[in-house]
Amino acid sequence: MATLNGKPVSSDALLALALVNLGHFTSMRADDGGIRGLSLHMERLAKDCGAVWGTDLDTSRVRTYVRQALDGRTQPCVVRVTVYDPTVDMGHPAGAGEPHVLVTVRGAGTTPPAPLRAMSVPYERDLPEVKHVGLFGALHARRTAQLAGFDDALFVGRDGLVSEGGTWNVGFVDQDGSVVWPQAPVLPGVTVALLRQHADHRDATITLEQAEGMAAAFATNTSVGVRALAAINGTELSAEHPALGRLRETYLSIPGERP
Repeated sequence: MATLNGKPVSSDALLALALVNLGHFTSMRADDGGIRGLSLHMERLAKDCGAVWGTDLDTSRVRTYVRQALDGRTQPCVVRVTVYDPTVDMGHPAGAGEPHVLVTVRGAGTTPPAPLRAMSVPYERDLPEVKHVGLFGALHARRTAQLAGFDDALFVGRDGLVSEGGTWNVGFVDQDGSVVWPQAPVLPGVTVALLRQHADHRDATITLEQAEGMAAAFATNTSVGVRALAAINGTELSAEHPALGRLRETYLSIPGERP
């Protein structure tokens, strides 16, 4: 059941989100009652609420809604918290500024997903630093890649630099076995932040040619943790590189926080 401010949401209250599509969100995976990086997710929601709505967000209230949504639910599952104003008007969005909290829950896989085959697609997200609900461009890029026989899209900006994936951050393992994060305008992912705290890494600008020359690559988000990339375009990559196994172990060793 979806809830808005802790109560069952009506279809009328969802119309603004469906038709105007102005808001921001975060998605969190719950395992055994805990959520890795929960505090970072709350920080993201508060920061993005200021950027999108120009107001503060009571994250203790959000935690309460998340706790209610998880009560009695089978885990693992993914909780999505979307912050939007049901009164927003397409002709005058500046008049909106009282965001509400929508919480939805869906099931999550229990086994590591298969390696991903990515196709490079020219694309740059609007306001990449905000996890907003404007997913048309990202999903169109994903559809383009899938129609070409791939699993998802890897974004390349107008500057020729690799940035991120359809709904995930991307990381690389160079020929020396070091973890490299792309230095580009990207969404600051919570999973990336957790891995940065616990694993050695470096940042670098990465062209598509350099990306295809890496020893390995991986996707990260809260749903999959660390997922290997088996290929970028026609270039095969090692989905069994030892560094990927270490990253998975590191991520899974991070304890979850209770809502």
